[in-house]
Amino acid sequence: MKYDYNLVAIGAGAAGLVTTYIGAAVKAKVALIEKHKMGGDCLNTGCVPSKALIRTAHFLHDVQNSEKLGIKNASVEYDFADIMERVQRVIEKIEPHDSVERYTSLGVDCIQGEAKIKSPHEIEINGKTITTKSIVIATGARPFIPEISGIQQVNMRHTDNIWEIREQPKKMLVLGGGPIGSELAQAFNRIGISVTLVQRGAQLLVKEDTDIAKIVQEQMIAEGVDLRLNTSCKAFKNVDGRDVAILEESGKEEEFPFDLVLLALGRQPNVTGFGLEELGVELEKSGRIKINDYAQTSISNIFACGDVASKYQFTHMASHGAYYCAVNALFGKIPFAKQKVNLSNIPWCTYTSPEVARVGLSEKEAKEQKIPYEVTTYNLDDLDRAITDEADQGIMKVLTPPDGKDEILGITICGYHAGDIIPEYVLARNYKMGLGKIMGTIHIYPTIGEANKYLAGQWKQKNKPEIILNWLKKFHNWQRK
Repeated sequence: MKYDYNLVAIGAGAAGLVTTYIGAAVKAKVALIEKHKMGGDCLNTGCVPSKALIRTAHFLHDVQNSEKLGIKNASVEYDFADIMERVQRVIEKIEPHDSVERYTSLGVDCIQGEAKIKSPHEIEINGKTITTKSIVIATGARPFIPEISGIQQVNMRHTDNIWEIREQPKKMLVLGGGPIGSELAQAFNRIGISVTLVQRGAQLLVKEDTDIAKIVQEQMIAEGVDLRLNTSCKAFKNVDGRDVAILEESGKEEEFPFDLVLLALGRQPNVTGFGLEELGVELEKSGRIKINDYAQTSISNIFACGDVASKYQFTHMASHGAYYCAVNALFGKIPFAKQKVNLSNIPWCTYTSPEVARVGLSEKEAKEQKIPYEVTTYNLDDLDRAITDEADQGIMKVLTPPDGKDEILGITICGYHAGDIIPEYVLARNYKMGLGKIMGTIHIYPTIGEANKYLAGQWKQKNKPEIILNWLKKFHNWQRK
């Protein structure tokens, strides 16, 4: 069969963009289909707008705590609508990076419209059928909307449409204490909204160790966030014209009035409406597309990456998976070119204040997997640059084998600019380097990144060679005689 394209990607978020970028770069004929906006969730409703909001919130927090910087009093005038308009300006400034114009110039055929996969090699779009050797599903995910009684009758928003509001609510209820809920609850609270965060579990950020989550929780409470752990939302209703949530904690119910509820309860993959059901593409129990070690679905020439197929719902993970989709879709028939997806070194960061960044194992995971380990910590209240910036809060934890072997099993950083300093550990793990190499690397003084060297030094101190040191002590005593 003769094909119109070597590869067609459906969905122009990070996964689809990177897939077609690579395809065009190696001179394949590729197309990218998007029914909504180029850039996907990350640009339009996720990473970019949330970080823009967090930046403004951080500035307002500094103003409110100016005494720490030696300023007796500081104040600012601001309008909530202006802050939300700034978020849109940031999106517009980044839009050209993901635009039709840019990708067309790179050699990608960008097609606007709804795709319908008719067969493993045929896609219908805008009334026309195109053929392709391989298909990459990169349709992403959408906010999960729980089936709570009355939820559709109250002022409800989620991460896709919260950016549309311009009138500042006085009282916001946030459901979900994962990374998204924690980030936005803290940011909106810093902007001047009274925020109550409801989390069903006993801690925020359930994928992280309890001691790490506790640092974030204590900071949010200190800033005025009303944190409700071990609490669930049972129903919504309207009482005397006011939206009310029925919250339950330890069997006791409370009627909680609010102006706006923000849902941050996770995201569900977009797997329906474009032909997967008819083709019989296999799904996991979670609802994600099931893929093998080469990013192939149950139909070998159809690949998938990004939030629709990965449990790691990060933009950088979507880009990572896209590389394997592109390489295996275009060159997979060549035995030496086929590549297994590498999931051994995936980092992430939660942009609360303090930030939480991790790569590799946490203590919780090491215990669950029965992996022996020892922990070395470094408290950031000892770091000169953190002290000068009034940001000396947090801790670094590295897991290594208990036998003193110089191997980084995992590292968690909870502190100022954690996401910016963890790449040194990602690099070290990727190239099988240990803490000794980090300790032997010159770090500029004074920087936050210098903490990496001090943590390595703490590990070295714990694992110092006592036999050799005792011999050296005798040697130096002899030298003085």
